[in-house]
Amino acid sequence: MTFTELVKQGHRATAPIRLWGDPDAVEDSARQQLHNIAALPWVHGVAVMPDVHYGKGATVGSVIAMQGAVSPAAVGVDIGCGMTAQLTSLTAADLPDNLRKLRANIERDIPVGRGAHKRAVDPDAIKLDIGHWWEFWNGFSDLVKGASSSLKGKAHKQMGTLGGGNHFIEVCLDGQDRVWLMLHSGSRYIGNALAMHHIEKAKQLPHNQDLPDPDLAVFVADTPQMRQYRQDLYWAQEYAKRNRAVMMGLLRGVIRRQFPTVSFEPEISAHHNYVSEETHDGQELLVTRKGAIRAGRGDMGIIPGSMGAASFIVRGLGNGNAYDSASHGAGRKMSRTKARNEFTAEDLRAQTAGVECRKDGGVIDEIPSAYKDIHEVMAAQTDLVEIVAQLKQIVCVKG
Repeated sequence: MTFTELVKQGHRATAPIRLWGDPDAVEDSARQQLHNIAALPWVHGVAVMPDVHYGKGATVGSVIAMQGAVSPAAVGVDIGCGMTAQLTSLTAADLPDNLRKLRANIERDIPVGRGAHKRAVDPDAIKLDIGHWWEFWNGFSDLVKGASSSLKGKAHKQMGTLGGGNHFIEVCLDGQDRVWLMLHSGSRYIGNALAMHHIEKAKQLPHNQDLPDPDLAVFVADTPQMRQYRQDLYWAQEYAKRNRAVMMGLLRGVIRRQFPTVSFEPEISAHHNYVSEETHDGQELLVTRKGAIRAGRGDMGIIPGSMGAASFIVRGLGNGNAYDSASHGAGRKMSRTKARNEFTAEDLRAQTAGVECRKDGGVIDEIPSAYKDIHEVMAAQTDLVEIVAQLKQIVCVKG
């Protein structure tokens, strides 16, 4: 499938909006957001992924290419949120019939929800080869003071924790019954604090006073505000990457204790809420992906479904019309409140049959029916990625 260009009736936005998916399936609120974004003078173009839905500031499932500007709300408050997956040497035949103990061990070693480690995780103790930890933490002192002065201890203890909402840890099987580990998380409280600080800061700037939506406020190039934001942004993106790496290290430890001879393939890891400096159409641009992954030619990525649906390991095809991007998942088709009102714990149990996971009222808002059909999402982006493996979870840990 190729893209459709969205044009507002009687008006053409200042930048092209290219949509992968059914235009009629995009809710009016999301469509209006996309037109508001495309009308900003700094926007070079917008690519819209098939998992698109309304979000705060910018649409979830959007790729915004800007020249000389960036909108902190277009990144979102979970800076660097993304996915990591890893293939193991295990197969389904190696696993016990009852997976409850495995889930309990994961939940014991990796704090979920608002939880944190009692003491910061020592990367060396879990044989984590990501390097430069001292330099990374030393950068904390350069973060904007108002957002970071009291957060360093919390950030240390939340390194290697899951969070709540749609974040998860899964054990999956592929089509050959090979066991994969997969997880979804971001920059935890420190990323949120930095994002909220800069979103409010941007709203106060004079050039943002007449925007159709205050949450579209931008920082512009060659200003102190932009320099501070980019410094904090890139640090938070690195925090998110390391957070997932620590969690995956802890998860490997859980697996090794139960299966001592297991081995692991290299990790696949990708942000899906972030900013990257890239060249497209011969121009140097700041590309914001909010609910989208980079899918340059050969790039490996992960596109998850819901807690009861398939997920996909993919390889990018490098489609320049999409700014080398693809969707980040299935995308919600109803709000959390609507899902809680419409479904019951019994519905959740039915839709997660065969998955060792929470099946109580606390996670009803994550029920598979609250999400779009992941197979339809994948069918709409065959020119963006190719499928390497299809996974199905057998254990799912939620916050």
